[in-house]
Amino acid sequence: MEFLVSLIKAFVVGGLICLIGQIILNKTSFPPAKILVGFVVAGVILGAVGVYRPLLKFCGAGAAVPLTGFGNLLSEGVKEAVKKEGFLGIFKGGFSACAVGISVTIVFGLIIALIFKPKRK
Repeated sequence: MEFLVSLIKAFVVGGLICLIGQIILNKTSFPPAKILVGFVVAGVILGAVGVYRPLLKFCGAGAAVPLTGFGNLLSEGVKEAVKKEGFLGIFKGGFSACAVGISVTIVFGLIIALIFKPKRK
């Protein structure tokens, strides 16, 4: 039962984050790329001020998977690197925190591109 509740929390919070993006897309003239960057920046800001961590504890993947979770990961990496390395951590922390995720994405993207061939219209 606890597992089902955590799935529902993740679905609702992740869905609300996506709903916000869809509303912004429908009601404004912002291009999708700017909206996506806005979500990353919002995740960085919410992570930096300490708001995003309680959301992650509450719903897990529902907050970690959307782009706001990527922004939060960047801010957490910078915080840790600044504690360890000082000022230079500002520049290195975000890269080291998300390097594994980006690497896996690139590798799996390459594998999928090799397996499936796109169809021309």
